[in-house]
Amino acid sequence: MRERSRSSRRNRHVTHDMKDRWMITYADLITLLLIFFVVMYAMSRLDVEKYEIVTQSLQLTFKSGDSLIEKGTGILGTEDQYDFKNPPSNQGNNENGSTGAEGDSSSNDDSQKPLTERELAFRKQEEELQNLMNRIQTYVKDNKLEDQINVTDMPKGISITLSDRFLFDTGKAELKAGSAKTLSRLASLFSELDTAISIEGHTDNNPIVRASTYKDNWELSGARALSVLRYFIDKEELDPDGFQYAGYGDTRPAADNSTSEGRAKNRRVEITVLRQLQQ
Repeated sequence: MRERSRSSRRNRHVTHDMKDRWMITYADLITLLLIFFVVMYAMSRLDVEKYEIVTQSLQLTFKSGDSLIEKGTGILGTEDQYDFKNPPSNQGNNENGSTGAEGDSSSNDDSQKPLTERELAFRKQEEELQNLMNRIQTYVKDNKLEDQINVTDMPKGISITLSDRFLFDTGKAELKAGSAKTLSRLASLFSELDTAISIEGHTDNNPIVRASTYKDNWELSGARALSVLRYFIDKEELDPDGFQYAGYGDTRPAADNSTSEGRAKNRRVEITVLRQLQQ
């Protein structure tokens, strides 16, 4: 009986201690909050006079010391093993203590240096390309050719995309008579430029019919690009050194070949006035 009573008293004591342990955690939390607010209050009361003294001291220290990066003596002045030191900080000042104008004028001269001949040529070319694009867009709008000709400003230059329906019959590379007016207008604009012009032929992915004189889309696209090139050189007598041409077949589609509308967009000739100067 005695052992049972002792055990019960021990259990009641342990249970009582377990219930009161939360007060320890609560007391710690309240203590931490009190410390936090005390620190915040102390930080909010800044001694302005002491702050200004420390700031001025640091500024004088860093201004008087040489930079170790420049092989100077360092802030403490102990790095004397180097052969030379930084130039004095007041080198740009004149006798009256005012800042010298030589440094400012040299930096201004660098920013106002005249452009080189090549830079001027590039700037002139860019103005010509923008003028070309505006004139072609005006021509396309005035002649209602928006569905046949598209003009785009691309990183490589001004790209003029002509639909195959505007230039050729199906499966052929001979230019239609109705395309001569537009090509002649383009030739007159190209003659004013001093840059290279690339002519690229493209087709859809439909195979060539047996009745065609061309083996595949590679030959057809190349022949179409060559026909446009020949018009500029033979008919308009433009300089052949300023042109280049290529046929890409169906390898560079502009739209989805699974639809008739996409295939129509892929059958095209792209004339690109390149952003590069002639040598």
